Amino acid sequence: MPEAMSKKAYQRCTQEFKDKAVGLLNLGKPVAEVAQELEVSTSMLYEWRHKAQGTQGGSAGLRAGGEQSEADALRALRRQVARLQAENDILKKVLAIVAQQEASATPSSKPSTTSSRA
Repeated sequence: MPEAMSKKAYQRCTQEFKDKAVGLLNLGKPVAEVAQELEVSTSMLYEWRHKAQGTQGGSAGLRAGGEQSEADALRALRRQVARLQAENDILKKVLAIVAQQEASATPSSKPSTTSSRA
């Protein structure tokens, strides 16, 4: 909880409080829900999260830093899956076109099987 919850005009929150709030956001809780639970504005949560992401610096850091790098890895893997699926779709279309061309070219290019020998 913030140090001074009774003040409505201005609250001074400890860094620990901010870190816990950002941790809740990193767990996937909606910003509006966290803001309501902690009685802070959504804009403050966005600001805290932005500052926390800026200070994490790669995979170094505490637990939150590790979670962030996992999130980055997950995003990268999702991008890779999307790219591979697109490549796979292209290859399927190419295969269908080639198969269609072979099917239409095969009957006319095959020599006749009837022999002229009697």
